[in-house]
Amino acid sequence: MKEKIIEIEIYGQKYKIRVKGEEDEKYIGRLTSYVDQKMREVSTKSNSVDVLKIAVLAALNIADEFFLCQKKIDQLDEVIGQLEHEIESLEVRFKSDENKFDRVKGANR
Repeated sequence: MKEKIIEIEIYGQKYKIRVKGEEDEKYIGRLTSYVDQKMREVSTKSNSVDVLKIAVLAALNIADEFFLCQKKIDQLDEVIGQLEHEIESLEVRFKSDENKFDRVKGANR
């Protein structure tokens, strides 16, 4: 896969980033837009002109979003685990009932 260097812009600053393909370039574009948006939101809310402070606060906001998403994923994993356990229990009961049914059906022949 051919690598290339693209130029991105976040909050008025230009950076060069190496990407490996067309999809990476589109993905980097989405990331760039997201980080730029977060920095602009922080800048508006904080009324700060200190780019480093804005970047750190934006990073904290993004980290908060990440941790909240991770918490939701963990909760969903727990629910899925509970559902899997319930399904296994139902399968065992179904097998047991199926065996009983087969025995009753066989005895009535």
